[in-house]
Amino acid sequence: MIAPLVVFIGVLALYPTVLTIIEAFFHIDPLTPPDHFAGFGNFSALFADAQVRQSIENSAWYIVFGVVLIVVLGTAIGLLLRRPFRGRGIILAILILPWALPGVVEGVIWSWIYNPTFGVLNSFLKSLRLIGQYQLFIGSHQIETIFLITLVQVWQITPLAAIIVLAALQSIPNDLYEAASVDGASGGRATWTITLPLIRPALAIVSVEALIMSLNIFDQVYVLNANAGTGASLMSTTYFLTFQDLNFGAGYALSLMATVCTVIISLVIYRIIYRKVEFS
Repeated sequence: MIAPLVVFIGVLALYPTVLTIIEAFFHIDPLTPPDHFAGFGNFSALFADAQVRQSIENSAWYIVFGVVLIVVLGTAIGLLLRRPFRGRGIILAILILPWALPGVVEGVIWSWIYNPTFGVLNSFLKSLRLIGQYQLFIGSHQIETIFLITLVQVWQITPLAAIIVLAALQSIPNDLYEAASVDGASGGRATWTITLPLIRPALAIVSVEALIMSLNIFDQVYVLNANAGTGASLMSTTYFLTFQDLNFGAGYALSLMATVCTVIISLVIYRIIYRKVEFS
């Protein structure tokens, strides 16, 4: 029973990958059949496309903002929840809710927050007299748009990051902290010299997860930004190239580029952060 299941899962995972690799080198347009071999033509056309170059730049910003915020906030929340206290279970249950919501639903919720007419963010900033009139936040400026969309992604992924970090923290023996306290180490010093080095495997997992989600962000971009270039990601550009322009060859090529970039950057992050930890 196990062998057929493994084969089925393997085919299910490998078939789309192999198909993407092959079709990325063909010109595929359902309006002008038949398909023909294009070599690296799809890739060169992508780099010549200003919209694609813009989405690559935007995705780099999504990665920077997303990885930093998710890792920092996830680690901080994990540290705060490490020690048991009254209501901790309730907080953990509430914390996990954003991660359980679909990306489209989160995009709709945050579109109400960012709305330029009746949005909560505008109302809050105006009540503090930080702005004189309601502002258009999404679509007006590149970095601002990317950062605000990234916050939606961060809101979704940070709970998972916090749970991973919290699980790693539970495995650290208390004897280490007791010994550090005897030696006169402060709480901050113990966190820097004991906690963070010992949870590096968890931080590596969180960083790679944050990278994958940030590079492949789509739902939030589609709902909040549509096809505007100011916040377009690689995945949203791939979608519009493939299903709006019907340029399937370019869509395959761009998705292959995104996959290769994801693997390479993930390996780099893993090699930099991960360290094997053994407790004797």
